[in-house]
Amino acid sequence: MSTVADLPLQDISHEVLIEKYAKDGERSADELRRRVARALAEAEKPAERTRWAAAFQEALERGFVPAGRIMSAAGTDLSATLINCFVQPVGDSIATAEDGVPGIYTALTEAAETMRRGGGVGYDFSRIRPAGAWVAATRSHASGPVSYMRVFDRSCETVESAGSRRGAQMGVLRIDHPDIEAFIHAKDEGDLRNFNISVGVTDAFMQAVVDDTAVDLVHRATPSPGQIEAGAYQRGDGQWVYRRVQARNLWDQIMRSTYDHAEPGVLFLDRINADNNLHYCETISATNPCAEQPLPPYGCCCLGSIDLTRFVREPFSPAPQFDEAGFAEVVAVATRMLDNVLDVTPWPLPAQAREAANKRRVGLGFTGLGDALVMLNLRYDSPEARAMASRISEVMRDAAYSASSDLAKERGSFPLFNADLYLSGGSFASRLPQSLKDKIRAQGLRNSHLLSIAPTGTISLAFADNASNGIEPAFSWSYTRKKRLGQAEGGGFKEYAVEDHAWRLYRHLFGADAPLSSAFVTALELSAADHAAMVAAVAPFIDTSISKTVNVPADYPYEDFQDLYTQAWRSKLKGLATYRPNSVLGSVLSVTPEVKQPEPLRPLLDGANQRLKVERLPQTVVASLRWPSRPDMPGGNPAWSYMIRHPHGDFALFVGELPLDGPEAGLFGRNLPFEVWINGAEQPRGLAALAKTLSMDLRTNDAAWLRLKLDALATVQEERAFEMPMPPSGDTRLFPGVVAATAAVIRWRCEQLGALQEGGPTPVVDAMFSRAEPRTGISGTLAWAVDVDNPATNEQFTLTLKEVVLPTPGLEGSGGSVTRPCAMGFSGNYPKALDGMARLLSLDMRVLDPAWIGMKLRKLLNVGEPLGHFMAPVPSLSGERRQQVWPSTVAYVARLIIHRYAMLGILDEAGMPLADMGLLQSPAAPKLVPEGGALQVQAGKPCPECGNATMIHKDGCDFCTACGYVGQCG
Repeated sequence: MSTVADLPLQDISHEVLIEKYAKDGERSADELRRRVARALAEAEKPAERTRWAAAFQEALERGFVPAGRIMSAAGTDLSATLINCFVQPVGDSIATAEDGVPGIYTALTEAAETMRRGGGVGYDFSRIRPAGAWVAATRSHASGPVSYMRVFDRSCETVESAGSRRGAQMGVLRIDHPDIEAFIHAKDEGDLRNFNISVGVTDAFMQAVVDDTAVDLVHRATPSPGQIEAGAYQRGDGQWVYRRVQARNLWDQIMRSTYDHAEPGVLFLDRINADNNLHYCETISATNPCAEQPLPPYGCCCLGSIDLTRFVREPFSPAPQFDEAGFAEVVAVATRMLDNVLDVTPWPLPAQAREAANKRRVGLGFTGLGDALVMLNLRYDSPEARAMASRISEVMRDAAYSASSDLAKERGSFPLFNADLYLSGGSFASRLPQSLKDKIRAQGLRNSHLLSIAPTGTISLAFADNASNGIEPAFSWSYTRKKRLGQAEGGGFKEYAVEDHAWRLYRHLFGADAPLSSAFVTALELSAADHAAMVAAVAPFIDTSISKTVNVPADYPYEDFQDLYTQAWRSKLKGLATYRPNSVLGSVLSVTPEVKQPEPLRPLLDGANQRLKVERLPQTVVASLRWPSRPDMPGGNPAWSYMIRHPHGDFALFVGELPLDGPEAGLFGRNLPFEVWINGAEQPRGLAALAKTLSMDLRTNDAAWLRLKLDALATVQEERAFEMPMPPSGDTRLFPGVVAATAAVIRWRCEQLGALQEGGPTPVVDAMFSRAEPRTGISGTLAWAVDVDNPATNEQFTLTLKEVVLPTPGLEGSGGSVTRPCAMGFSGNYPKALDGMARLLSLDMRVLDPAWIGMKLRKLLNVGEPLGHFMAPVPSLSGERRQQVWPSTVAYVARLIIHRYAMLGILDEAGMPLADMGLLQSPAAPKLVPEGGALQVQAGKPCPECGNATMIHKDGCDFCTACGYVGQCG
């Protein structure tokens, strides 16, 4: 009969071990464990090193897995740090330290050195003054924290991290920072690729969300004169209030962004600091990149995990048991090993060494919880499973704190230990069992913090037979890992079967055809609430934090998702991160999750004729318009109106609505918005054209497309920002211009009518060959430009179309290509409201079927403007020279764009497509978790291994659903 002992090693485990961790000819896990055990024993007294090396190796063999940096570098001649991650302070000056905090570029240098030595870095950028704030020393305006984050992002991309492709980063900004909205949306269009981002949220803000009240966005830096003129003022506490916003509006932006883009996460700062054992001597405002360690400036993550599956006795039997005594023994030895790491590691910076010496933070956790529960016949989302996870965590807590107290008796307490302060004040330590508190008072404590549940990533593959990661359930039971081979190996890919430990053990014991028990449940089969409930069950026993990514399927309803972070706050969690796979997260130039082994994407064609190029196209699905034009309603229709009040006057905004009957009424409420128009003599020029093109977007059966359009308008900047009352209460809100203000009112009304609900079909979004504007390299790209001169309005400007080369639809791989506009813009003297129209049409240009942009442009040809008509040449392919009267600048611009499409052979001069590319219909959404729990491809970021845009965030790590690549974590 098969037993646990004769379960064979997976090929992938040996491959990852050799590739990622083995050094100097090591060929087995035992050889590697021997090296690490000897290295950590060097911190012991010379006479006791042999004994402790043997004890350490035994702990490693019984299931303790130190973090990847320790396994890779301990006992080698590398100068790399054994510490996975740090937090780096960042001040507001360029280079000068203020209040002991280094300036921005000093912090950048320190971070680069840390990453070069193998450590990831987290930052709180909240000290950096907001965009537009006054810089008195240079009489200039600040560019804001997001702009400096881009500098850190590029540095991280450039600096090769020891033992990995590049470093990892976490960027945090406080919820009350004036630039918080720019931060929330900083990654919407693919920016800051080398950052995870999280918002630091306070209890006061969360209460404002619950109460639906306004909050101040503040900073100590002085605003610019223009910002003060716009309403910024100084409070009694010295902070400057840049503006007030509705808390729920900010919170909704966070939730929508994390639903659509998987970021930002949230950190509950007050809970983190109230629970902090060192509340009396430090303040925490940031975490390490995977968020399992809230850390002070220069704080470090000294991490290790214990494989829980190694302590399940009689797995899958009628009466399986968890070996608590054996587990506690390994916890005690592992605590000593992590304390030793602090003494044997090289430190990238002296400040990091000082911080560690004063507090001796370590982070011991577990991995394989999901698999251990399956082996105990417990379904992950059951009360019994949560109770077992709590008990395991309690045993780990008590054993670790007891061991650290014993170490203090032997070696001394950490220098900042003060028993009275440490065991009081409502911190984690104040809630320890009384027996432990008595022991700590009597003997002291070696380590200020002891517990952390981190993602394990590749160390689980190499040392734990691919047991489920950290606190997570299994993501899939099996998949194929396609590993790229080097040129010396002949190139191409080698495939490995990767199987979950519990799944393969079950099949090993009972046969490949044995039906799985009801305990076998994967991450995507669980609700978001079930994921969060497990964190809530374990969190009371963890003194730092837990890395938890709530993975949900792409079609997970927003209404079930939107309260997830609020529930986490009410459950007294310290933070949470989520991931819902979607094509928004894909590469700008690679947007379909088609699984193949592609040639590398080429952003530019070679030669002097530099043009952007897209290698692959989406499926052709476009026209989902409910009506090609305004529906015929002889009896009239209702409309909602609102007065837009801007610095140059007021005008009325109308949202035309269509009463619905039948099933759709339940989805959208009583009315469906289907058009927008404006009225009033003081409306900005060009705004009517924007409303006209947006009306056609309202008629699509694609709420995601409409949200995309409104998002594009939300940040259109004009000559000056202004405050405007917003429905329903009339609270004022600062807007960068009238286009953004108008879009915000339209969004509010659409939300009231349910027209922006998540989860419906997305036929237009699916048909885009690039959701974000394709970006050039440093060589630039050719574009088409034409000058426009309207003497009636005294306007002279240049219209520019950026263009991209696409493969011929239906003939991909044949070498055929077609050039298409992908974005437009204006420069010179023109109505600034046209910037809004340009953003809308740029998105329309990236819909694959040219019938779409042709329809939009034809609708603009008859846009008139009082006293704005003028005489100008008629564009012509034949070279004919004649002039005609154009009703407005907008109409002429539309005609010029149609002409360019005609020059490229896409549309004719009337704006009609020369060749159909397929009528649009919404494809059926694929199931993400097929029967049997096998892995299915999901849209995500580009994978560095296989090139597909299929890399998602799973269990705190990057993971490619096409080739099985696992990013650097754990």
